[in-house]
Amino acid sequence: MEAAAASPSSDETILYLIHCFRDRIKRNVQVTQVLDGVTSLRCEEKDRIRAVAQAQGNIAAAEALLDALEKDAASRPGLCQEFCQALARGRFEAAGYVDPSLSELPSPSLEAMSDVGKMLVDIFFVELVGVLRAPQVAFACRTKNLLDDEDVERVEAENGKGNRPAVRELLCRVVKKKQWFSPFLEALRESGHGHVATQLIGEENEHGISGVSAPEGEMVAATGKPLVPDDVGELKPGGEMRHDMKTGEKNASDESFRYASAMTVDISESDDNSLGANVSDTNESFMVSSDSDDNRGSPERDLHLRDYQMEVAKPALEGKNIMLCLPTGSGKTRVAVYIAKKHLDKKREEGQGSGKVIVLVNKVPLVEQHYRKEFHPYLKYSYSVIGLSGSSQLKISFPKVVRENDVIICTAQILENALQNADTDDEEGVQLSEFSLMIIDECHHTQKGAVYNDIMRRYLIQKRKNQKRCKQGKPQIPQPQILGLTASPGVGGAQNASKAVEHILKICANLDAEGIMTVQEHTSQLNNQVKEPFKKFEIADDKKKDPFKEELIDIMMKIQEYCHFNPNAEFGSQTYEQWVIQEEKKAAKEKNRKERVCAEHLKKYNDALLINDTIRMVDAYQHLKNFYKDETSKKWAITEDDEDKSLTPKPDETDQFLLDLFYAKAKTLHKLAGIAQNENNKLKNLRAILMEEFAKTDKARGIIFTKTRESAFALYQWIKENPKFEEAGVKAHYLIGAGHNSEFKPMTQNEQKDVIEKFRTGKINLLIATTVAEEGLDIPECNIVIRYGLVTNEIAMVQARGRARAEESTYVLVASGGSGAAAREHVNIFREKMMHKAIKHVQQMSQEEYLNKIQEFQLQSIMEVKMKEKKSQRKKYEKTPSLISFFCKNCSKQVCSGEDIQVIADMHHVSIKKEFEDLYTVRENKTLQAKQAHYQTNGEVICKDCGQTWGNMMVYRSLDLPCLKIKNFVVEFRDKKTSNITYKKWGELPIKFPAFQYADNYVSSEED
Repeated sequence: MEAAAASPSSDETILYLIHCFRDRIKRNVQVTQVLDGVTSLRCEEKDRIRAVAQAQGNIAAAEALLDALEKDAASRPGLCQEFCQALARGRFEAAGYVDPSLSELPSPSLEAMSDVGKMLVDIFFVELVGVLRAPQVAFACRTKNLLDDEDVERVEAENGKGNRPAVRELLCRVVKKKQWFSPFLEALRESGHGHVATQLIGEENEHGISGVSAPEGEMVAATGKPLVPDDVGELKPGGEMRHDMKTGEKNASDESFRYASAMTVDISESDDNSLGANVSDTNESFMVSSDSDDNRGSPERDLHLRDYQMEVAKPALEGKNIMLCLPTGSGKTRVAVYIAKKHLDKKREEGQGSGKVIVLVNKVPLVEQHYRKEFHPYLKYSYSVIGLSGSSQLKISFPKVVRENDVIICTAQILENALQNADTDDEEGVQLSEFSLMIIDECHHTQKGAVYNDIMRRYLIQKRKNQKRCKQGKPQIPQPQILGLTASPGVGGAQNASKAVEHILKICANLDAEGIMTVQEHTSQLNNQVKEPFKKFEIADDKKKDPFKEELIDIMMKIQEYCHFNPNAEFGSQTYEQWVIQEEKKAAKEKNRKERVCAEHLKKYNDALLINDTIRMVDAYQHLKNFYKDETSKKWAITEDDEDKSLTPKPDETDQFLLDLFYAKAKTLHKLAGIAQNENNKLKNLRAILMEEFAKTDKARGIIFTKTRESAFALYQWIKENPKFEEAGVKAHYLIGAGHNSEFKPMTQNEQKDVIEKFRTGKINLLIATTVAEEGLDIPECNIVIRYGLVTNEIAMVQARGRARAEESTYVLVASGGSGAAAREHVNIFREKMMHKAIKHVQQMSQEEYLNKIQEFQLQSIMEVKMKEKKSQRKKYEKTPSLISFFCKNCSKQVCSGEDIQVIADMHHVSIKKEFEDLYTVRENKTLQAKQAHYQTNGEVICKDCGQTWGNMMVYRSLDLPCLKIKNFVVEFRDKKTSNITYKKWGELPIKFPAFQYADNYVSSEED
């Protein structure tokens, strides 16, 4: 070629040009073809690059090749010139970027035109794969010198596998060539595909190809009119034309060339995900879509699946029940949307009436996420979609929602409540038969007593009834198709292979799945989509002396000696915590206040030891200080009735002992907490990891998973108070749960949403989260994921690790040497491998063996339901309210009878006895609850004698009522057949309390 005859540029110049145009070069070379021409590159290096191409795709291989050139150029003169000449021989567009002596650098207008061409090929990729005849087009491209002999041979080799793979190979090679667009259009016309060329560029105008005459930088639609950005940067066609690919005739009803809506395009972008991305890596149509919901009337988004997604979706598309198992970040929800659309389309086409899809999630934020990000954008023009969570349930009739919508996304509990209502013929009830497809997100929770399993047990019972109806010749009750989604079904704590297989089979049985689907044929594509992070352990040395810890243990030993406790557990361990909780329960039942109070205080000290091991000494000290400040305020509370402000109630001997013990050590503890060199080594390791990661790039993003809400907030404070983190660009915030089952103030759902949105947009780049962020939530790809002393099960490990999805990401476990966390993590890694083997074993079972096992587990599950119902019936009518009395958990005085309790809205237990008011006082509630629909909580109800919290004051329709928490009382049964018991929840008590009588209580309050 003429270009090759020119005097070559120096290696130094070529390397500089590679650096400048690296991203465009990566997208515009065919690596395996170029390698043959780079003879000076070592053979082992070539083999490595070819292996990268095979496993990770062409762009990753191009990156590896450029790295090799930069590394070996100095020691191998002429290597860079060989690379340039190989690009020139292959007529790759990249040749013009690496060496101007070989070819002129493409002008901005030609560059833009090339990008436009790639964009159009990407948009119509699926249609092109379906209609082009690869051999004919390849031959025509050869006559235009667009492809060489090797290119054609490769296309012909792929044609042996089928026309579609051959077209993919053809397009992949064509778009990398120099000034390829116009010759490619001519080749299409010459090979009998003129209608395809017309569809790509629109009608020719007076300048020839309509795309060429457009001003530089504008995108050209298939209409021949430029695509212009709207006010948010989205590209829309200037007009609309649909074209039949088979006949070349225009057809207004043909949807095959509808543009993807919300298509965000920036022609200045040069990363691997820009419009010039490797076509072969996408396999299906490449779609650039906005994450924001588009309500401006733009066309519905095109919905295509990658090959690996279609592989696992196939049985569901055939109407089968399946459990779909794909890694985090691989697009499980997108597969579910596709299946839902095809399901509804099929129902509509077959005239079977309208199908109805219900999508169940286990977390409230997932309702809006699935609605806004997935189901609504793709289905809104064809079907009505609605998202429903607990707060909206107060205002919307669920059966009405079901009747009026095609796709309903809701928390599982909403559906379960409606199914329960249907059992009692309540008008607010629904039946499972009303749905034709039920999608269960995070379906590994379909086991034991989870709400998913409650719903599926109803399904299984109906299935058994249908089998009987079939034998009797009666019509069957319709049942929905089931689609379960999970990244990891886990092994359920199994310690051997057979138990792991049993666990997988049980979940399949609970879902009534005909099989569990994983990627088998397209693993390389999946691996290219889901990046495995680099994993490492950071184990801190915990052998150093810890004076703060020693002082806490000294106090705990004195308390144990005072109460004659002799625990067989190590201080600061989970085992010790379990022991002390049992001692507290035992003492409460026996009305032994001394031991109960000491056990309660020992738990607080054990909590402080755990905090000290996890975060800062000052946080542990603050935890104890707040507790004793609260205890002091309770023991010396000033009541409004005391005109002389006398101090009541008085602390007893045990209270005084415990208070004196803490305050005698308080100054020493505070002083020790301020000595920096005594800080735990885990924090030092965490600081080093974060500083290293955020120094790598200014776009770093990470998550720290920690066990408790308190530790999440404390880590946030630690980062916030350290100026070095701010200098490194760390912008942190905590993310914790919305539930109220913790002493630490929860986040509201709106606060959670706000934090996640800021993390998505980059205003926050480091989340410190509890397990609330492990599953499901739409959290962006992270460079670094850290499990900070938190090791649970293999499912949580897989979910957390799946958050590290950015290129070259890292997953780190930070733990202390003596915690056993590293060992538990290794157990989880082993269980993950065992899970994959168990899944494979289940998939390889014969159909007969699989179905027999499934049926056995389903019958077992149905029997469990029946036993549970019988137990529930016995529980309801076993006792009457008059048989029980409530005693203060702390001072053991009798508070009220069961006859004094009534229930508001089936959940709030209030005392209606007038004399009850003399037994308690009200103080400010530190974690004031948000206002609800027609009631609000106001202050804490505490015992006048001992300061024990009993519950909260509740304002219900203008009535002030004491709402009690059963965990703060000991329940005594007057028949003496049942021993004294403490309960965590009212639902555990085998008694049905009457509903609150508003009229009676309103009258009594008026009389007062």
